[in-house]
Amino acid sequence: MQKNVSDLTYEEAQNELLFLANKIHELDIAYHRDDAPLVSDAEYDRLKHRNMDIEARFPELTRPDSPSFRVGSKISDDFKKIEHSVPMLSLGDIFTEDAVYAFVDKIKRFLGLGENDPLEIVAEPKIDGLSFSAVYKNGLLYSGATRGDGSTGEDITNNLKTIKQLPLKLQGETSLFDIQIPNIIDIRGEVYMSKKDFFELNKSQEEKKQKIFANPRNAAAGSLRQLDSNITAERKLSLFAYACGENSSNQFKTHYEYLQTLKKWGFPVNPEIRLCKTTKEMIQFFNELSEKRSSLDYDIDGVVYKVNDLELQRRLGFIARSPRWAIAHKFPAEQAITKLLNIRIQVGRTGALTPVADLEPINVGGVIVKHATLHNKDEIERKDIRIGDMVVIQRAGDVIPQIVQSLPEKRTPNSVPYIFPTHCPICGSIAKKEGEDAIVYCTGELICPAQQIEALKHFVSKDALNIEGLGDKNIETFFNIGWIKNALDLFYLEENHTLELICKDGWGTKSAEKLFDAIKNASKISLERFIYALGIRETGTATARLLAKNFVSWEHFYTSVRQENALDILTQIEGIGPVMADFIVDFFQEPHNQQLLEGLTQKITVLDFVAPQQKETPFSNKTLIFTGTLETMTRSEAKAKAQSMGAKVASSVSSKTDFVIAGTAAGSKLTAAEKLGITILSEKEFQQMLDA
Repeated sequence: MQKNVSDLTYEEAQNELLFLANKIHELDIAYHRDDAPLVSDAEYDRLKHRNMDIEARFPELTRPDSPSFRVGSKISDDFKKIEHSVPMLSLGDIFTEDAVYAFVDKIKRFLGLGENDPLEIVAEPKIDGLSFSAVYKNGLLYSGATRGDGSTGEDITNNLKTIKQLPLKLQGETSLFDIQIPNIIDIRGEVYMSKKDFFELNKSQEEKKQKIFANPRNAAAGSLRQLDSNITAERKLSLFAYACGENSSNQFKTHYEYLQTLKKWGFPVNPEIRLCKTTKEMIQFFNELSEKRSSLDYDIDGVVYKVNDLELQRRLGFIARSPRWAIAHKFPAEQAITKLLNIRIQVGRTGALTPVADLEPINVGGVIVKHATLHNKDEIERKDIRIGDMVVIQRAGDVIPQIVQSLPEKRTPNSVPYIFPTHCPICGSIAKKEGEDAIVYCTGELICPAQQIEALKHFVSKDALNIEGLGDKNIETFFNIGWIKNALDLFYLEENHTLELICKDGWGTKSAEKLFDAIKNASKISLERFIYALGIRETGTATARLLAKNFVSWEHFYTSVRQENALDILTQIEGIGPVMADFIVDFFQEPHNQQLLEGLTQKITVLDFVAPQQKETPFSNKTLIFTGTLETMTRSEAKAKAQSMGAKVASSVSSKTDFVIAGTAAGSKLTAAEKLGITILSEKEFQQMLDA
């Protein structure tokens, strides 16, 4: 007969907690992964309560893999941040069969493979959920995070623990033949909500008169990012594991082998995954899954193709924020027909006039669509879209719904073409195109309230200063009552408007203090985030990072972009073209912008760019030029290898060039290098330095 918890000795309690952790974990795997429960629900609950009772009496014996972590606990503060040791990158998209062939051909060219050389690809369903990272140390769950901006995610460890499919302890090492668990491994995947659980949740939400979720993905994301993990625990979330970040061992040769090992460790892996030997097999899998899609109990929006060989993945490397060795093949957009009620013009932070369609609400792929983008003036004219038309709309994944075409045969006799405004609807300034650009811009710039508001929203956004508590509505409110007109005013909000804010409806002392603290916390910011926050036209996160990487400090960057030869300086950077360079230079030559920046940099500390830590190599911070034909690798692969070792690869020889790698039939670049006395490397010497 089992002892009462009150009668257990310290050692007995310790041993029983070990037994219960292993037993309940075994039952979780059988129930959630294998759909083969081993005990009744009543027996399962009895074991869990026994575990919790013992922990209540001996709290110091609570194990890291304790089943009690499956129950949520209140988190009082906002999410902490976790930096990913290996970035969580996004994938490029393709939409056609031709693009699948092009993807495979491009990989083979990069690797120098022949057209008929074999290349294994793992094809996986693209789960429509929220990406997660789960780091295990010595087999025990150490931390969990969202993707975030790819470099840093939100700490959702407690919330992840409530998902019963997630192992708190990795299984393995039951024999000498089992693959050993690494000391550190970052297992990645997707948290989702099944269709069945989604409908049950919405039914419950409706009964409680609470928020109804638009689709399972939104429900999963909202549930996983709760500050109170009790709420997460109440929601039925599921997950699939499919990727690897940091791994302290190199025991895997292929991605497919890694996926099979994940199963042994206790992770659910999607059963639809297939190893493809040819491009035809990849397309066949895509077509089969497309037909099967509606019968699955979870949402998918395409197929992900990954090169199977991990060594080839390492050779292929990355482009900007996505890997060369993987891509997402999206399903065709879902379409529906509805009525176009009105066309509204929105003015963005760059002054772009964007037409937005107000639609009669329609269900498209499980989502109620009320608005769609019309892109620009030319698009409306080309498609002859008119207010009152019946139109075909489509959406694919998270892409903003768009109007594909109008249906002229369904028009009323009094239908008239839409006339695009010639003046800004907000400030009344002239609106016109610039050069060959299809977009119409408001010329009001700094006097246009819409541009000012949108610039402020951008400045505090997630990828910029990330000031929590300053959402769109608060920005609009503070702007309209005159508290903030530009980014600098944010840093005087506490000094000038504390009492007014505390007395304002919906605010109080604590909420005001929280906002002011968030603004103070944002006053130290990395160079790349600050450049992005300025909202320079055509300068997104990737370009901002590229600029930060090349100039390193704000002082160097700010001085350089105001020099007479600023255009030349910028276009020397690979990835910065003349149009983009023009926008950057124009921004910093504007006197009002200069005045604003002088004030901002008095309030903000812009931190120097810090490159990801890399071991020192012969090519660290060196500028390389390639010329001629390489024999042992392709030019693309050589360039990628050099960049992975900290080198900059330029397109033309200059006095700043450190090495020229000369293949066969080298031309004028070699001659120029010889004249400048630059070190010239043969392909063999280059390879030796790579291996050093």
